[in-house]
Amino acid sequence: MVDIIQKENKILRQIASNVLVSDITKSKIQKILADMSKTLDGQNDAVALAAPQIGISLRIFVVSGKLFNSDMSDLNTIKVQPNLFFINPVIVKMSRDKKFMDEGCLSVRPFYGKVRRATKATVEAYNEEGKKFTFGGSGLLANIFQHEIDHLDGILFIDKARDINEVP
Repeated sequence: MVDIIQKENKILRQIASNVLVSDITKSKIQKILADMSKTLDGQNDAVALAAPQIGISLRIFVVSGKLFNSDMSDLNTIKVQPNLFFINPVIVKMSRDKKFMDEGCLSVRPFYGKVRRATKATVEAYNEEGKKFTFGGSGLLANIFQHEIDHLDGILFIDKARDINEVP
């Protein structure tokens, strides 16, 4: 597991670089994916992680497989589905319907706030095998897509949030 960098680190404010599709299956990128997955799995309260959060300015994020468990009421449940990797992700469709949702971040601990985001989003990306795919989601998953792509663009949720509070 690698360390998660915090909001003061300048890497979090950089626009991350695309990964060459031909490099996705090479050992360097595969190691980054493994490190991201292990780091994400080591956080009980986390559902996703972007590469810049571990100090790597590449356009990659991973969504925890536990998000797809039938019972999301307990984030400590055992992961049934594998983690999903999104390499060079692009939001290709977003709903006009937006709402405020509570949001936090592993790189902005211990704060949370309300961020207005589209309630549905569809992302086009490459997986860990270098295959292009499209994945749509609503609610929390749509929120995750927008939050993680913000990371890849050097934006933190606190830049958009209101009612920012510290977890007691």
